Amino acid sequence: MFGKGKKDNGSQETMNASAQGMDQKKAKEMAEQQELENTLSKIKHKFVVLSGKGGVGKSTVAVNLAVTLSEKGYRVGLLDVDIHGPSIPKMLDIEGTRLTAENEKLNPVLYKDNMKVISIGFMLEKGEDPVIWRGPLKYSVIKQFLKDVNWGELDYLVIDSPPGTGDEPLAVCQLIPEPDGAIVVTTPQEVAIIDVQKSISFCNKVNMPVLGVVENMSGFNCPHCNEHVDIFRAGGGARMSEQMNVPFLGSIPITLKIAENADMGKPFISSENSENDAAIKAFESIIEKLIK
Repeated sequence: MFGKGKKDNGSQETMNASAQGMDQKKAKEMAEQQELENTLSKIKHKFVVLSGKGGVGKSTVAVNLAVTLSEKGYRVGLLDVDIHGPSIPKMLDIEGTRLTAENEKLNPVLYKDNMKVISIGFMLEKGEDPVIWRGPLKYSVIKQFLKDVNWGELDYLVIDSPPGTGDEPLAVCQLIPEPDGAIVVTTPQEVAIIDVQKSISFCNKVNMPVLGVVENMSGFNCPHCNEHVDIFRAGGGARMSEQMNVPFLGSIPITLKIAENADMGKPFISSENSENDAAIKAFESIIEKLIK
């Protein structure tokens, strides 16, 4: 009987320790959630830029959206959650910048006085270093980028998500309870449209509003004669938007300097090249629809 009593006491102690550990974990989670909510409460609008297909110019749209908003005088944050292929530092010519910390929080990189940027790319020793992480670790880092960064008060936070409907966009949807919505980027051809439809269905399933579809690479304007040629066909984004019952924000044509400017870290929206006029006008029209 004495031995049985010792066993029962030991079991009770184990149960008490386990319960205490669970209470501490729950308290920590609640404190982190409160801290996340406090951070997000200082950000008026949250835009998530998605695409179902890689190579459609999603990051180009995200970068130029953020830069345009900052040039209009808004306080802007640009969050790159493409963990495996961060391109934002390159596109803004801020590669090699290292993050600093203050009061146990990360300081975002200042691209302009009123535009802050965070990317996993700032944490890599070399740009070609791979990030080989599973889902839980990616979720943890994205949570840190939202919760443990000195974003301060922002008018807009633009979140550049990787292609598809995997860990990163799902983490963003779970961590940001009430985003303004998603901007879905596609190109006109059918092979891209099919995957973009999946992104819209993803948004519907996770209760993410769809602000609209942007059709990128929508024809080419010849810099010599200004003739418009539909290299990747035309109108696919508009037709798909109608079929999926979501707004169509507009089409951005291909211009020769868009890719060059991205490689040089110069957003095309602020380019002074006259051949970019059609793309700039199209993009400004899209912006006006988003902020009206």
